[in-house]
Amino acid sequence: MSQKKINIAIVGLGFGAEFIPIYQKHPNANMYAICQRNPDKLEEIGNAFNIEKRYADYDELLKDPNVDAVHINTPIQNHAEQSLKALRAGKHVACTVPMATSVEDCKKIVEAVKETGLTYMMMETVVYSREFLFVKEMYEKGELGRIQFLRASHQQEMGGWPGYWEGLPPMHYATHCVGPVLALVKGEAEYVSCLGSGRIDENLIPKYGSPFAIETCHIKYRNSDLAAEVTRSLFNTARQYRESFDVYGSKKSFEWTLIEHEESVIHTGETPSKVTIPDYAHLLPKEIQHFTTAGVYDSDDNTHLSFIQGSGHGGSHPHLANEFLQALVAERAPYPNASQSANITCVGILAHESAMKGGEIMRLPDFTFSS
Repeated sequence: MSQKKINIAIVGLGFGAEFIPIYQKHPNANMYAICQRNPDKLEEIGNAFNIEKRYADYDELLKDPNVDAVHINTPIQNHAEQSLKALRAGKHVACTVPMATSVEDCKKIVEAVKETGLTYMMMETVVYSREFLFVKEMYEKGELGRIQFLRASHQQEMGGWPGYWEGLPPMHYATHCVGPVLALVKGEAEYVSCLGSGRIDENLIPKYGSPFAIETCHIKYRNSDLAAEVTRSLFNTARQYRESFDVYGSKKSFEWTLIEHEESVIHTGETPSKVTIPDYAHLLPKEIQHFTTAGVYDSDDNTHLSFIQGSGHGGSHPHLANEFLQALVAERAPYPNASQSANITCVGILAHESAMKGGEIMRLPDFTFSS
């Protein structure tokens, strides 16, 4: 492994603090700086992890010539602006999902990456979860045979989350279900059609003008005979938290458990069998392998909502950090890169637009295609 070290700055220290010890232990990272608007939180985290460089102002952080890359973990409405500022300041970018909240901003980021030659990676957790890595391994070994169809869902009650979530169109935060159905076959969405169903509480509707309780989208893959279906709900829908994906192959199929912590199912022909998903820490540098099962938020008095709902994102956090760092060290594209991140994100944005137009077909723009 290369001995090169990347100076990392983490922006946003709620969920973002989960990644601090991962970067501190990774052999190719120097956990250089943190950024947080709240000075008390900044000092608390800085002292807890012994990080000297602390910034309360993002623009001041970007002026620091020692920062090689920023890892953005701020509210979703800030992602595009902060990613663009970082790229234009000469910093590589890892950003939590979604990439942006508009097609236009996704395009600006893709263009900025091309102009600067810098690296952008959307940190989509599901495509580095142990469940996804398990199915990916089966697929690459040929055990699934020919992929025939993919399905995913992300159902979550967002009551109690920060106010900007209230009334958010379900598909505007769809990367956790769009990501795996595209990533497994390294596919790209060509066009989508989506229907909205049901109605959320009237007081939730005005903020975004979105009435739907559930949105369900069909995705047609580009240069492929494949299609996928994804379902998303955020409010007023009774369902235990579920981030899931199902894959139907000619030889074997994989179906996500219906109830959290129960076993998933593999169908071989018409014969089902339950399967225990193994951990994939062995794919990581030994220094960060233990972070697939424990991290910052692993006690009752220090638990982030992403861990209450989502079981710690399937052990994905060290895999995400490792992919970003390895891409930078090897000077290769990460997965997902800028155009792939845009394709995944724009599926959801355009799906909601389709739902508002009664299911009208919406085509993905050319900038979301890799070639």
